[in-house]
Amino acid sequence: MSETMPAVDSTLPYNDVVPGAVIGQDGETLIVAREKWPELARYLRDKEGYDYLSSVTGVDNLTHPKRKDVERFEVVYHLYSIQRGGGPLVIKVRAPEEDPEVPSVVSIWPGADFQEREIWDLFGIRFPGHPNLRRILLWEGFHGHPLRKDWKEAYYEEEKKPFGSRWPKGDYPREKMRLPWQEERAIWQDNVVYPTDFAPDTWQPPEITYHFGLDLYRELEGLKTDRIIVNMGPQHPSTHGVFRMVIALEGETIVGLEPEMGYLHRNHEKIGERNTYLMNIPYTDRLDYICSMSNNLGYVLAVEKLLGDVEVPERAHYLRVIMAEFTRIVNHMWAIGFLLNDLGAFFTPALYAIEERELILDLFEAASGARMMCNYMRPGGVARDVPEGWLDQARKLVNERLPRAIDELDRYLSENEILLARTKGVGYLSPEDAIAYSTSGPVLRGSGVPYDVRKAEPYSIYDRFDFDVVTEEGGDVYARYMVRIREMRESVRILKQALRDIPEGPVMPPGKQKYSFRVPPGEVYQRIEAPKGELGFYLVSDGSPNPYRYHVRAPSFINLTALGPMCVGYKVADAVAVLGSIDIVLGETDR
Repeated sequence: MSETMPAVDSTLPYNDVVPGAVIGQDGETLIVAREKWPELARYLRDKEGYDYLSSVTGVDNLTHPKRKDVERFEVVYHLYSIQRGGGPLVIKVRAPEEDPEVPSVVSIWPGADFQEREIWDLFGIRFPGHPNLRRILLWEGFHGHPLRKDWKEAYYEEEKKPFGSRWPKGDYPREKMRLPWQEERAIWQDNVVYPTDFAPDTWQPPEITYHFGLDLYRELEGLKTDRIIVNMGPQHPSTHGVFRMVIALEGETIVGLEPEMGYLHRNHEKIGERNTYLMNIPYTDRLDYICSMSNNLGYVLAVEKLLGDVEVPERAHYLRVIMAEFTRIVNHMWAIGFLLNDLGAFFTPALYAIEERELILDLFEAASGARMMCNYMRPGGVARDVPEGWLDQARKLVNERLPRAIDELDRYLSENEILLARTKGVGYLSPEDAIAYSTSGPVLRGSGVPYDVRKAEPYSIYDRFDFDVVTEEGGDVYARYMVRIREMRESVRILKQALRDIPEGPVMPPGKQKYSFRVPPGEVYQRIEAPKGELGFYLVSDGSPNPYRYHVRAPSFINLTALGPMCVGYKVADAVAVLGSIDIVLGETDR
């Protein structure tokens, strides 16, 4: 990876401490020389306090009209300081097409582990120094890297929607008949297109080596046992969907665990780059499908930040917060119910929690027309106002039923001796490791780290509400459970204020609503405190009606980075409890 370095520009940040590290600046974004990146990254963590690596993603500049003179690939990092709060330090490290490599920073921020693997998988950018660089969402042997701009799938039609085939005249060309595999050469077999160098009858999958690390192995005193590898999932009922844990065991003791995901992967981001900005809203519903309202919120805030001049009506601001906090209660009720189900409490706690969830979904259905895939928020406001009587019903639920239900759930479960035995001291994650592994939400706060995006970098109108950041010091499954119990009470507290203060007025800016709009060129990263943790949307615009780059920083995906370390030293049955305490949804994990 040797490169000829330009003369050091002493006016650029950090070049006084790491000479030649920063080779350019685009607004607040620093362009860093790739061979200097590990040294600068260590300095930023140790000396500048950027201890939290929130998001890492790739961009292919191949067809961007304003980036023809820069390297084809770039890796984008968003760094935060847990202690200071506030906005990010944005770093870009570029790599040419003929040598797509960027040094790994897993040894500096372990939370980069799965994210670098995802970039390798979908962009083909290599990360020398990564301890286990292999595909993570697609299978080994998959042809190509689908987020590259020149990658075309079978049955490819057009680059951007709306496709010509969607128009009623019907006489459109069959684009798939001239599919550009291998320099326009393709073979057809049973209506499936294969690359010309792919022989399905003789193909063998490559051998996969799981990385458990020698430091994860423990010697059991006085007992000679063979280590064995077992699979839990992807069909296991306690893996919360099609998810697999590859577990290395000595007896019943876990000495290594590696998550295997991707069974539900559908390349959400590639779809998002072909959709128009408005088309993407119902697709965000299907990420964490328990939390469609908060998914909507994070995405529309990102689009509004790109648009720059959007004035959201006050009533819409309040409705957004109301829907987001109802969603937090829905999520935590669901998470607690199924954690207890995972631990063997059968369906009683789950059904108890789901009953309250159903009452909130009644409100969602009345407002949006749907219970789960709400498609409710829009850039500029919300799709429609709530119907007459909706606010009265919401106030009754918030002021009377929900506080009582949360208290009953707490009394019913929190001192239960079986719950305590299965969760106390299980799945320990220290505060330092919780930050290092880029965990967020109840996983991070369950380790005693008081970090909540609503406070650290307020968005929407959250700075108007009085609420506390909930933390627990235990760092175990029980602490994460208690964070969710207490966070529901804080959500009720916010809801009482929002329902008290919501004004009358419109819910969208005046004028005719557009079905498509152009967004000025630029890029943004918008994050929110979703129920499962930090949900971020990174958008790059080239000025067209479709995002040039659309990336989802999914808390379910990144929180799983800590699953293996949290399980080592515990028993097989404990892995089920630890996974349940993370609270994942595979639609968001796999995207």
